[in-house]
Amino acid sequence: MAKVIIIDDDPFILDMYVLKFKERGFDIATAHDGKEGLKKAQEFKPDAILLDVVMPALDGFDVLQELKQGPETKDAKIILLTNLGQKEEVERGTRLGADDYIIKAHFTPSEVVEKVQRLLEK
Repeated sequence: MAKVIIIDDDPFILDMYVLKFKERGFDIATAHDGKEGLKKAQEFKPDAILLDVVMPALDGFDVLQELKQGPETKDAKIILLTNLGQKEEVERGTRLGADDYIIKAHFTPSEVVEKVQRLLEK
């Protein structure tokens, strides 16, 4: 069973994605901000991480850098999940090591789960 952690400060988004991932048989953990997300990711050792960019405490770019350096998380597939669609943000996320970049408004939760499944199969 693949393990996924969702780090997002929007409780509605967390609930919606948790439901969709559980329906597909994933082991799921959540965090409400960047600091909590880093700590939980190190303990949970996920296969994939869905990471919001705009969050309190630590933003997604800072969390991404930390995750890529951590021994427990450096090999996890990291997908930035955000409403920021500017080319600069996408390029920055890719430069920092994100495996994919999803604009929340452009994909349904089911499509996001499918993207994660495909990424983990690579």
